Amino acid sequence: MKLSAIIITHNEQANIGECIRCLDFVDEVVVLDHGSTDDTVHIARSLGARVHTTDDWPGFGPQKNRVLDLAQGQWILSIDADERVTPELRQEILRSIACDTADCFALPRLSWFCGKFIRHSGWAPDLVDRLFKAGTARFSNDLVHEKLLPQGPSHRLSTPLLHFSYRDFSDVLRKIDRYSTASSAQAYARGKRASVLGAMGHGLWAFLRTFFLQAGFLDGEHGLVLAIARAQGSYYNHLKLWRLCQTNGESITAIDPVIHKDGL
Repeated sequence: MKLSAIIITHNEQANIGECIRCLDFVDEVVVLDHGSTDDTVHIARSLGARVHTTDDWPGFGPQKNRVLDLAQGQWILSIDADERVTPELRQEILRSIACDTADCFALPRLSWFCGKFIRHSGWAPDLVDRLFKAGTARFSNDLVHEKLLPQGPSHRLSTPLLHFSYRDFSDVLRKIDRYSTASSAQAYARGKRASVLGAMGHGLWAFLRTFFLQAGFLDGEHGLVLAIARAQGSYYNHLKLWRLCQTNGESITAIDPVIHKDGL
């Protein structure tokens, strides 16, 4: 078996079908689902994916290592349910593994924010290591902000992976809340501390960095809204960390497995 695509899911019925359909060029699609209460598992199986389930949620990194261990291909393509492989990217992926010039390839990712692909604001180029030879890389054991840890250098592909994460503003608000909860819990566990003034400063800096230093103004009104959203995300990350410090960790709530870590 040449190429396996691996996906972790939780209540992704709105995304999983389109994601799997764009993977018709791989030899197998392996889905590892945690506790979906919608039709995610049924849709994935109906489209030919090999679906496994887990009862516990260890975090993004460990969960991706679990699904990686289930794959049988010589090459692995790691993809999220809200990402899409275009026909152009498909051809580049197939050429790259046929030429076998590297053990790992980084894909540029083009992300959608409430009606527009963002091409500045620190979101582009967003290089993510996703295509690699089996046995040459593992994912970090992080709850959030997990990353692939290849044994050698990555070569860069040129065609972007499309990422449809923030489809509307309600989606943005939900993910700010969920992500800031997970991020603050992880930071607290690592011994980091925060203050209210520090939270305000981090939020302000996130806005200035995104809109000015990372040229978010070139993304127009969407760039301004994104900069504000990133400021909110940074502020709540540090405010929740401050609260954890005040309560000695007692305000940590259950981490929702649907948390996304998409740049806010």
